[in-house]
Amino acid sequence: MILPGTGRGTIRKANGGGGASLRKPEVYAARKLRRRMSPPEVLLWSQVRRRKLGFKVLRQHPIGSYSADFYIPTARLVIEIDGGGHDFGDRPKRDNGRDRYMLGQGYRVLRIAARDVMKNLDGVLSYITAQVTDPLHQPAAGPPPRHGEEQ
Repeated sequence: MILPGTGRGTIRKANGGGGASLRKPEVYAARKLRRRMSPPEVLLWSQVRRRKLGFKVLRQHPIGSYSADFYIPTARLVIEIDGGGHDFGDRPKRDNGRDRYMLGQGYRVLRIAARDVMKNLDGVLSYITAQVTDPLHQPAAGPPPRHGEEQ
């Protein structure tokens, strides 16, 4: 379209921008979540962004109809930061359904308590790095910790 009075330029109609994959509702939801991260998520993101751990980490990455708090593509590892609200109401059931979906799609899911991020960030970073570099559980080390157990 020609700008009135100038005889030049164009005006683009705003349709959300980008290709069709960027206009999916999941992408919009992920973008919104990136702007509203919890304090533990912000703290963890500050330490894992820009390949600080030696591998790429994405935040609020859409997977199907879900958004993973953090996702490491090379390890197909989804990291969820769980605050206290994940222990009440229907959240445990919803989290289990989400985990089953992710596992069914070939992803590994790592759930980390928000309080652990706030109190033991170095330990959380070491644990994530170990899961990426040596993802198989070593039987001699005993069973892996369950969600909510101290490491």
